[in-house]
Amino acid sequence: MSLAFDVTATSADGGRRGALHLPHGTVQTPVFMPVGTAATVKTVEQGALEHLGPGDRGAEIILANTYHLYLRPGHELIRRMGGVHRFMSWRRPMLTDSGGFQVFSLAKLRKVTPDGVEFRSHLDGSKHFFSPEHSMAVQIALGADVMMAFDECVETPASWERTRDSMALTHSWAQRSLDYWKAHRGEVPWAEDGPEPSHQALFGIVQGGMYKDLRQQSAEELVTMDFLGYAIGGLAVGEPRETTREMIAHTLQFLPRDKPRYVMGVGYPDEIEEYARMGVDMMDCVLPTRAGRHGLLFVREDPADRSSKVVRLNIKRQENTADGRPPDEGCGCPVCRRYTRAYLRHLFASGEPLGATLNSMHNLAFYLETMERVRGDLAGSTVQPVLSL
Repeated sequence: MSLAFDVTATSADGGRRGALHLPHGTVQTPVFMPVGTAATVKTVEQGALEHLGPGDRGAEIILANTYHLYLRPGHELIRRMGGVHRFMSWRRPMLTDSGGFQVFSLAKLRKVTPDGVEFRSHLDGSKHFFSPEHSMAVQIALGADVMMAFDECVETPASWERTRDSMALTHSWAQRSLDYWKAHRGEVPWAEDGPEPSHQALFGIVQGGMYKDLRQQSAEELVTMDFLGYAIGGLAVGEPRETTREMIAHTLQFLPRDKPRYVMGVGYPDEIEEYARMGVDMMDCVLPTRAGRHGLLFVREDPADRSSKVVRLNIKRQENTADGRPPDEGCGCPVCRRYTRAYLRHLFASGEPLGATLNSMHNLAFYLETMERVRGDLAGSTVQPVLSL
């Protein structure tokens, strides 16, 4: 099987405790997935990723980016190297996005047609074309456990009519993605000790912008296509946080209870906690490493209370120059166990790359700890019959 999903407990608010079984391992849900855009979680080495978070268990699943890997080093090279897991020496589960959001971000360099998207590389200006079929072919070559259907992400703000037309295109592309995946997912040559390529799972992506009726329509139409999981896309693109929450809550009502539910590209630690307690199973965001590279660390207002308010510690501030405390006195990550605020400030002020690495490691551990705490709370909720795909 490409995927099995067990829900072991649910809360009154809709939160779910579960397990996602994939070819490269089992992922405890709800889960935060660090983003490894170019087959690397920026500044953090794979071995370190495997030992972050509570109990040094590390990240159980990460995300890689189809668009970036297609441009460099190329999916055919990665195919010849045995797939992205072997290429980057990551033995745990992985998800690849479809490239749709990256193409969306190239607004001035792309042309959208019913067939697909013509765009110019942000690296060298060369011209390329992504269709749903091509996105699937690239992701099959990469070989991640979970693949995403090719979609179009609409800008914010956008009119109802513009959003409706974009959503219709996404639905057409979703069916084409599904058809290609079913016909071609067994075509990747793997090493003998690796999972079979046919074990890749495909998720559909709900669109519909900031319109509840379109979100419902999108979810209902995609559910009829019977994907193995469903993502909520097109959020965190400039809308107010309350709108993001409203769209997630509304869309969750129309997604199957027995399949994993993934919100793409969110958010701050308090946001991912909120969404997990609403019933979201999977989330990803570049924020932990991006903030870390800019000297921002997430800590708890009361270090002894790991559910207290999230505070952003600016390690660049002068007040940290001689501060002998760890970044977060209640955090058990490798950075907080060993280093002081004074040292981290020194690294940043000196332009030492290690500073970005340590900051990012702490932030990732903070996110993983947040999800571990939420899972612990949900595990004490009402036990439901096991649901499996």
